Amino acid sequence: MVLLDIKKEEGWLLSTFNLTYKVGWNNICKAIYTTYDYYEKVEVLIDDKAVEINSKEDILKLEEAGNMTIRGMCKIINAWIMIKFYNQLNVVSVTMPCVTKNFDEANYEKFNLAIGQYMDSLELAMYR
Repeated sequence: MVLLDIKKEEGWLLSTFNLTYKVGWNNICKAIYTTYDYYEKVEVLIDDKAVEINSKEDILKLEEAGNMTIRGMCKIINAWIMIKFYNQLNVVSVTMPCVTKNFDEANYEKFNLAIGQYMDSLELAMYR
């Protein structure tokens, strides 16, 4: 996954990543399913509306829609994050509050080093 853009806006880092290929709904479900256990206070949204998840297996049964978002405190990068995947596109939006030293400014290199490997892992999870 390649970081295309990052900007700081009103205390938030807004970034866009480019996937290697366009992905479908099943790929998105697999990525969120894989990372679900690594979040605290996790929420999953479908087309920007929260859905009830009783177990992570529910993620694999969600009805196809335009986008799926996972948000919460990610234990892997130790930060609050919101990741939005778009069905049939190769774009991923990532939003984070500017509250830690790794995520306090819109610095391409610093941000990419802090989150790039995690984003690559999510992309790989889509194909398992």
